[in-house]
Amino acid sequence: MVFVLQTLVVVIASLMAANNVAPIGAAIAIMLSSGGLAWLAVSREWMPVEALARLLDGWDPDRPDMAGLHEQSGRKSDGDVSRLVRGLHGLASRIEGYSERERNFTRDASHELRSPLTVIKMSSDMLADEADLSEFGHRSLERIRRSTRELEALVEAFLILSRESDQGLAEEDFVVNKVLRQEVDYARELIAGRPVELVLDEPATFALHASPRVFAVLCGQLIRHALQQTDQGTVVVTVMPGSVSVINPAVDAPEPGTRRHASVNPHGFDLAIARRLSDRFQWPLETRSLPGANRVSSVRFPHPQPVEA
Repeated sequence: MVFVLQTLVVVIASLMAANNVAPIGAAIAIMLSSGGLAWLAVSREWMPVEALARLLDGWDPDRPDMAGLHEQSGRKSDGDVSRLVRGLHGLASRIEGYSERERNFTRDASHELRSPLTVIKMSSDMLADEADLSEFGHRSLERIRRSTRELEALVEAFLILSRESDQGLAEEDFVVNKVLRQEVDYARELIAGRPVELVLDEPATFALHASPRVFAVLCGQLIRHALQQTDQGTVVVTVMPGSVSVINPAVDAPEPGTRRHASVNPHGFDLAIARRLSDRFQWPLETRSLPGANRVSSVRFPHPQPVEA
């Protein structure tokens, strides 16, 4: 409407000047005045859009300013802008609620799983002391222990990810080699009876100031992922200055749709958890293939520290 009225005023002023009804100076003054009034009117209507743009420009997805968005929705503005603000407010509210429910569910479920895991571990230890346990019972007991260990690592990863917005993870100076040795020992329990060897190569030693719990879970997920992709051969965990890499040998392409095809998926669940942890703590994770189709997963740590003698 503003531009239609301005166009109408310009046409009328031009006709008046052309027919000598009004002097050219007056016609120009009328045109300039109408242009200024149109600019003021449009600027006034554009103010809610500018306020919304400023609000969204400083938007923090982790801490959304719901109060500011609600205040913006309550202001008198153009109908389209009001509908846009209300839609954004509803969307942000749903996303915030979804994120909160996800964190609560992950945290509560992880805590609830710890109790039955402790019972399973204690019961398996007591069962292992039975003298008359058959060979089949021993094999079943080892499978229970391996599955329990895998589930423990998964619960630990869930607990860390559920505290994404918390700062409660204790940080300290630790030597990565010591933590890796323990994770490799745990992972060797998962390949008992399989033609797979797990080797820790330590050409370098370095320390980090971070959470050793997070580091252990991240590297443990990468090691377990490599073991799941390997039917036979050697998986090598290498410590280089400021980085840790896991190399697993090439595997034959399995038949699509088979159980083995699902187990060697290069984008497995363990790797997905490792990626989320690396993104969360800003430790870049890279996966690539070497000549011979060997797969390498490497994590780089931006601020390694020397190990004191």
